[in-house]
Amino acid sequence: MTKTLWIIMAALAVCAGCGQPAPQKDAQAKREAETVKFGVPVKAGPMDGILLKDYQPSSSLVVPATHLTKARMPVIDVHAHSSMNGVRTRDDVDAWVKTMDEVGVELSVVFTNACGAEFDRQVELFGAYPKRFQLWYTFDASNPEAPGFTAGLLEELERVYKKGARGVGEVTDKGWGVEASEKTALPRARRLHSEDPRLDAYWERCADLDMPVNIHLADHPSAWKPQDATQERTPDFQAFALYGKDVPSYEELLAGREKLLARHPRTRFIFCHFSNQGNDTAALAKLLDRYPNMYVDISARDYEIGRQPRTMKAFLEKYKDRVMFGTDMGRDKQMYLGWWRLLETGDEYMKGRIWWPYYGLHCSEGAELQVIGAVAAGLQIGLSGSRSR
Repeated sequence: MTKTLWIIMAALAVCAGCGQPAPQKDAQAKREAETVKFGVPVKAGPMDGILLKDYQPSSSLVVPATHLTKARMPVIDVHAHSSMNGVRTRDDVDAWVKTMDEVGVELSVVFTNACGAEFDRQVELFGAYPKRFQLWYTFDASNPEAPGFTAGLLEELERVYKKGARGVGEVTDKGWGVEASEKTALPRARRLHSEDPRLDAYWERCADLDMPVNIHLADHPSAWKPQDATQERTPDFQAFALYGKDVPSYEELLAGREKLLARHPRTRFIFCHFSNQGNDTAALAKLLDRYPNMYVDISARDYEIGRQPRTMKAFLEKYKDRVMFGTDMGRDKQMYLGWWRLLETGDEYMKGRIWWPYYGLHCSEGAELQVIGAVAAGLQIGLSGSRSR
């Protein structure tokens, strides 16, 4: 073959490669680069069609599993809802008490999410079990710009206190304003937040009456992140998304918490769900150190506890008199037993509600989990603070 022919054939080969569109070449190069991950060849297969929301891997890990039937010590649940727990009749209340007896819950603090006639109705509904339930109420904040708004709050506070209310909550503000939603929110500059001066006299009267206040401020920080492949919580939680909506930032809402605590040092505020800062216990600890009137509950944050067992156990040990047990997850028996397993045992790789598995804290009897209802006496919820799990 002549030298000229060799040159022509080589040129044709080069031209053949040049004819491939650039994006196609880039995609091919990317696929080739991704064929090995951490030393493992990656190839296409039937799993490529599985949707993220449907991925529920079965673990082959063989580890000890502890099957508990009851809490080690009597429990006080400081965060339960009558509506969420499906309580409409006296039979429902009876069934709830039966489950509490079976799992070891001595008393439940019930958020009625009501005032006025509905609160009175629930007082009657739970009336047969005065030592098993304590009812808290939520004030009506639907018209904060009305004349006499603060005076009306104070009047109803006095009334429900005489009817048996011993706390206020759950008071919710995820950025739309106190007890408001995306549908009912006022323009941002006119919204009522917990640190608003219109609530000053109300919070002070709560202190006079020894009525603690449970506040749901902000939400899990992931709610302010895009709902894409980087989202921390599963699609089950996307209903809570606040990303791109007309609400203050996560940081702005938490800043309001500090203003509230500083303005009302006599009032005891319980910020539920680890004050939505269970992902950063170091920052949360600084607030607890600074404000002795601040408390938190652990309700519905099993996934924060279970993914950082050593860090969380140390946090609970240090702040055992400021952290309280709560569920906020219904009244199913297995739900309660799941909490006992998480807190009492050292079990590993337990199936959780998010992507990651849980690891038990293996808390010892006594000091560490005075957490479970530990602040009972100090918060006037009817049982001795020593009656922890």
